[in-house]
Amino acid sequence: MNVELAQTIERLGQNARRASRALSLATTDQKNAALLAIGRSIEQSAPEILAANAADLKAGQDLSSAMLDRLRVDPKRLQAIADSVRNVVLLADPVGETIKGWSRPNGLQISKQRIPIGVIGIIYESRPNVTCDAASLCIKTGNAVILRGGSESIRTNLALVEVLRSGCHQAGCPEDSVQLVSSTDRTGVKLLAQLDRYIDLIIPRGGRALIEAVVSSARMPVIKHFDGICHVFVDAEAQIGMATEIVINAKCQRPGVCNALETLLVHEKIAPKFLPACAEALWQQGVEIRGDQRTLSLLGEKVLPASEEDWRTEYLALILSVRIVRSLDEAIDHIEEFGSHHSDAIVTEDEFAAEKFLRSVDSAAVFWNASTRFNDGGEFGFGAEIGISTDRLHARGPMGLEELTSYKYTVRGNGHVR
Repeated sequence: MNVELAQTIERLGQNARRASRALSLATTDQKNAALLAIGRSIEQSAPEILAANAADLKAGQDLSSAMLDRLRVDPKRLQAIADSVRNVVLLADPVGETIKGWSRPNGLQISKQRIPIGVIGIIYESRPNVTCDAASLCIKTGNAVILRGGSESIRTNLALVEVLRSGCHQAGCPEDSVQLVSSTDRTGVKLLAQLDRYIDLIIPRGGRALIEAVVSSARMPVIKHFDGICHVFVDAEAQIGMATEIVINAKCQRPGVCNALETLLVHEKIAPKFLPACAEALWQQGVEIRGDQRTLSLLGEKVLPASEEDWRTEYLALILSVRIVRSLDEAIDHIEEFGSHHSDAIVTEDEFAAEKFLRSVDSAAVFWNASTRFNDGGEFGFGAEIGISTDRLHARGPMGLEELTSYKYTVRGNGHVR
């Protein structure tokens, strides 16, 4: 046991608990002022942040291309991070909202109101934008946050957290509303997950190994952001042009993210017309296709044979597994067996088939004639997201502001006794 690290994380928890009590009482104007100050500070500190990121990229030369893409911050991405913080200012503050109110026959007035969760721990890999997205959403909802990013992005995250804390200070909010575990010792993940005395909820974002490590150690509720093994099913009644555009977008627009397409399912009736042209478009984008036997027979030697493991793989790269199925039911069964309950789509002009797919596929988001890439907090109108939950409780799908609140009952009486 790293005693010094354990003591450091204990102090982070103590600081966060104190900060959360103060932040929970902050007005919407105070929280918005902190976010605006953070946005300005990101822009003003751009040279330092970009230099820190360049150092992380240099140290991570052996990382995969997908990991490097997630890690990279250029001026355009940094401006997008600053803009996403400002966008949270424009969103309605859910804290204090009365969800429901009613009166009892005895005269008691009862209301159910949104409140902050308290202290949230977020453990994630690679993506520095998560640092600011998570912190801005937590600030807006009155939650203190303890961040633990990956070792590959430690320099970038340290620079960003300094800016986040400065913005809180400028607005009169506690600096310790945002804290970072600065040690890259992996023991820190377990220690954070066991800090249930101070942390109310923990959210891991990253690969399966990270999430399983957090789940096995956590003493508080965990909201999981598991694999994105996403499917598009091209039904017999699909428009071929539309289906091709959706497949290309879902696979190629940004292949290294969780809502990118990984497996394409095609109805056997449309496969001879649809697959050759779609495959050619995919190959032009540099996509490697791995197909079942029927796909191999249809498309020829350029297709690699798919193994059983391919159907279960989140590639996060320009690789696509393709299977020809006999029916809608077979497509749904395939998704149920091999999918990760993240994002799945059907392309069809048959309303009955579409509605059956939407009802039957048990994923956080299901789509009809739209790309899986729309499973995103920004695209759903939530502003920046904390992640995409594949759980059923207490949040599912893109997690915005409402998903970072709990509730309590307030009861008003006039000398009532039972």
